[in-house]
Amino acid sequence: MNDRPMNWYTRLTRILSRASGRQGSFLVALLVIVVWAVTGPAFGFSDTWQLVINTGTTIVTFLMVFLIQNTQNRDTEALQVKLDELIRVTEGAQNVLLDLEDMDESNIEEIRAKYGKLAELARKNRTPEAQNGHAGSPEKVPDNARANETRRSTAR
Repeated sequence: MNDRPMNWYTRLTRILSRASGRQGSFLVALLVIVVWAVTGPAFGFSDTWQLVINTGTTIVTFLMVFLIQNTQNRDTEALQVKLDELIRVTEGAQNVLLDLEDMDESNIEEIRAKYGKLAELARKNRTPEAQNGHAGSPEKVPDNARANETRRSTAR
């Protein structure tokens, strides 16, 4: 579907994220720590000996933060597109949810409150239609649902 080649950063982060999550990577890290610990007596547990592991782990941790964030962002965006497609092709789905992640918090809270009221109605009704989402849509939720939700969130 996408014929564009990946840029160097995307390729690098994909390779590193796959490699860093493997058993072999853990074993290499464990081996480095064991070798460092075993060499402690040979270096008299000096400040330089300690500085080596501290510097190494700090650099790796610093770089891993960016790697993990990049991987998380890419996975989240891909998942969001897949969910958007499911919403788009599902009959009766609320298309207003397609760009929910781009809305501000007050809009998201308003929509969440409407869906919370639908869930509450479904639990009260206990009918198959209500439990399967066919008992109404967020637009049909009574306005007092928003007031009740506001009271609940204020009490938290």
